[in-house]
Amino acid sequence: MSKISIRFFNDKEVRAVWENHKWWFSVVDIVSAITNSPRPRVYWGTVKNRLKAQGNQLYSKCIQLKLKSNDGKSYATDCLTQDDISELVKNIPSKNALKFLDWFTYSDNTIDGQSKKKAYTFGESNLIGNTEIGSVKALQKIHAYIFGGLYDFAGQIRTLTISKGGFTFAPAQFLHLALSQIELMPETTFDEIADKYVEMNVAHPFMEGNWRSTRIWLDLMFRRSLKKCIDWSKINKNDYLNAMIKSHTTDSTEIKRLLSGALTNKINDREIFMKGIDYSYYYEQEDNNGEI
Repeated sequence: MSKISIRFFNDKEVRAVWENHKWWFSVVDIVSAITNSPRPRVYWGTVKNRLKAQGNQLYSKCIQLKLKSNDGKSYATDCLTQDDISELVKNIPSKNALKFLDWFTYSDNTIDGQSKKKAYTFGESNLIGNTEIGSVKALQKIHAYIFGGLYDFAGQIRTLTISKGGFTFAPAQFLHLALSQIELMPETTFDEIADKYVEMNVAHPFMEGNWRSTRIWLDLMFRRSLKKCIDWSKINKNDYLNAMIKSHTTDSTEIKRLLSGALTNKINDREIFMKGIDYSYYYEQEDNNGEI
């Protein structure tokens, strides 16, 4: 199966698919992200006709690939390679054009971009044995795999107390005790796994990259115990963030509702996994990449 990627610009999806050793990006998605047009396909048709009239061969470089839409169906969609995106954007009159190019060109050079590439391959790593799932050691391995070479503390339990948004996570002097208690929590039923996930997020064992690591950790527990995983594309970003904030004050009702509604038995579906990573990183795209 081809690799699938979903990136986000200004909260707009930009789908991509790996074909013939290249990433191909949906032209319609790029047009929508830059212009906010309510009819991006029509807009692209107009641009395409103008390119033809001008003798610009960019339109002829497009190939049609089937990409899944919001209705769950796959449709043939005009796609361009990364090398041709810059020329495309230059032919779209919009104040967002330069901002988009800056985001598109440099996103893979950031810590998020590099760690996301590693996260894509985690599912094929066989790094964690079945008996390790749900342990602190397993979570450390996930964190070390994703952020190794990017943070010097990758995989290491923090020794400093941290806070965010007025909430202080487990104080450093009590963190190891808290983690040992969380590790003993059962992980057989949905509620048990969700409770363990919430408690681990309250503990926040790493200096950075906690949520991205614990979402993978959560999925491993669901896969092993329930033979299910989370289709993260079904969980709205703001709903998730608000629910996680509530869960930090012992009210986990909303996060459980969101997780339960997004469960799927497609645990071997590569697209579900890839989309899960994309959405997981999308949740962290705040004003200053503020996830801890």
